[in-house]
Amino acid sequence: MPDEIINRVANSNLMTIDLEDFYPEGKRVVLDIKEWLFEGFVLREKDFRQQVSEFNWAQYQDSYVALTCSSDAIIPGWAYMLLSIHLEPYAKTIVIGDLETLETSIYQDIINQLDITQFKNKPIIIKGCSKKPVPQNAYIMLTNKLKSFAKSIMYGEACSSVPLYKNK
Repeated sequence: MPDEIINRVANSNLMTIDLEDFYPEGKRVVLDIKEWLFEGFVLREKDFRQQVSEFNWAQYQDSYVALTCSSDAIIPGWAYMLLSIHLEPYAKTIVIGDLETLETSIYQDIINQLDITQFKNKPIIIKGCSKKPVPQNAYIMLTNKLKSFAKSIMYGEACSSVPLYKNK
């Protein structure tokens, strides 16, 4: 049959990586310590320590937690360290920052542990558009990790990819 349509993408050794596939389930939480400060701006050590010791940390079981302070208060480093000590038995990941920082940290761990040997000398497409909050930094981290292994790296979909890198 001369008019048969051949799917060249399916027959190629092109490999697709979708970072959305690695998105770990679990609640993401921003813990704002503003309410634990005197008038929202001053950290009084004794009061802060008391609030920390009386707080129900178990509510963060299996959560990903971003610690922040939404006021312009200057928070000493030890305060976040103290919070992380109490969160550690419950939370999966703890960072200082916003949800974007949290997602970047989560994906950094995932990408660092990713076995990329299967991509050796293969053309790779890193799929874009995701329904889950995959941070832009994750695409950069993955690209940098794959660069020394891949034959080529593209972004997008097989039908409309943007070439990014070709091993010479």
